[in-house]
Amino acid sequence: MCTLCNRRQFLGATALGGAALASSSLLAQTAPAAAQSSPSPPATTGKVPIAVIVAGKAPDRSWSLSEAEVSALTRRLSEVERKLGNVEFVVGVASNAAETSELLEHAGPDAPVLAISADIFGLAQGVMPTVFKEARPVAVFHLPVIGGHDWCLVKPWREEGQRITLYNTTDSGDLEQAARALRVIPLLRRSRVLVSPPFKGTPAAHDAAQVKQRLGVEMVAIADGRYDAVMATVDQVAAEARADTWLREAQQLVEPSREDVVKAARAALTLDQLIAEHGARGLCVGTCMGWLPRGFPCLGFTELNDQGIPAACDGDMDCLLTMLILEHALNQPGFLGNAAGVDTSRNTFHLSHCSAPLRMEGRNGEAAPYLLRRHAEVRGGAVPEVHYRIGQTVTFTKLIHLDTLLVFTGKIVEAPTTPKGEERGCRTELVAQVSDADRLLDNWGGGALGSSAKDYYASLHRVAYYGDQTRTIRHLGHLLGLKVVAEC
Repeated sequence: MCTLCNRRQFLGATALGGAALASSSLLAQTAPAAAQSSPSPPATTGKVPIAVIVAGKAPDRSWSLSEAEVSALTRRLSEVERKLGNVEFVVGVASNAAETSELLEHAGPDAPVLAISADIFGLAQGVMPTVFKEARPVAVFHLPVIGGHDWCLVKPWREEGQRITLYNTTDSGDLEQAARALRVIPLLRRSRVLVSPPFKGTPAAHDAAQVKQRLGVEMVAIADGRYDAVMATVDQVAAEARADTWLREAQQLVEPSREDVVKAARAALTLDQLIAEHGARGLCVGTCMGWLPRGFPCLGFTELNDQGIPAACDGDMDCLLTMLILEHALNQPGFLGNAAGVDTSRNTFHLSHCSAPLRMEGRNGEAAPYLLRRHAEVRGGAVPEVHYRIGQTVTFTKLIHLDTLLVFTGKIVEAPTTPKGEERGCRTELVAQVSDADRLLDNWGGGALGSSAKDYYASLHRVAYYGDQTRTIRHLGHLLGLKVVAEC
């Protein structure tokens, strides 16, 4: 954490709770060590700076944060910085435009803002107008018991077009949630994704210029013939070792031969090399069906997602960008699947695909059990059949048109296994009970797809996440300037 002590009231040990808040340089992000058989996410260029503005005058009135409250929040920020690992808070007090400008300049041009409302009118008088002038995304943290009034201006500010969200809460743990959401914007600007058309989904997400302008993400195409050239260099011993790991950790090898698994391992190692040579943070492949004879890439996609590198098949850039946004926010992978159906008789929603992450709670989370199966449509190769946790709350979401996030939630009630010899749909399937299946069926797409509703893949796919992530998605929508539409 770096403290910008631009006001006398913020210099004292009491105002900072006696915490030793030494200035630190921006350090390269380091990811948790991965297993030898799995890739590691490429490093980013450094920690994400976040400007923390304690907004208000000295605590000399009853409607201001006390020194003890400021101290407690500052200590909490130090804990959040250590826990997240890839953010650096630049903290200071400001009550006017000059002090705000000084802090923002110190934090740097790409730093989003976490504004802590410390006085009854601390935000409105000088602080927020300066932040808005620089068009910075901002999360406001307000303790409702204090009685400050600025919280009621957040919605009108947002309606004016400002990218602002509000954490109106007595739970200081929401400082972590605010930091997680704020870091997404600069992390997207640092993200490069590797792509192989043809693309599917809504047209805006296919346009590299629009994606760069709207989200800051760079799309880089895999050069013609590069996949084959890299695969030709894959070490056979390494492929055998990767295959042995998958075979050892699977509950059962059902249809595939060992050679099918080794070929899949060669494909996975090829993807690893392509990701590494481009420093990519994500992968979207529309040509995977053409790659199948040389080895199914589905298990490689599983590994990439487990290691924090979103990987989307079917050329669905909508879903890849969804997965990238939420990976930066949650450090969790999403399960991209086909909406296999809405069952109004059981009040359930079915999602299925032939590639699926195992570690839905993040890189250090527990791996879901899986079988090794042949691809259901092509009837060959080796793909995972993952059995997700029964009773787990899940959130289904998708970014469309680069301007809207669709969302609904459910609870997993079934993770079916297809008997050997039966081919029906994709291998990994989850069945989730939803609040109102009739409404979901009638409101599919939430009226936001427009003409893309007739595009099969734009309408079909959703991405599932463990946990109820609705609140996080709404905050992200506010900060990224996206509409959030509930489908159910």
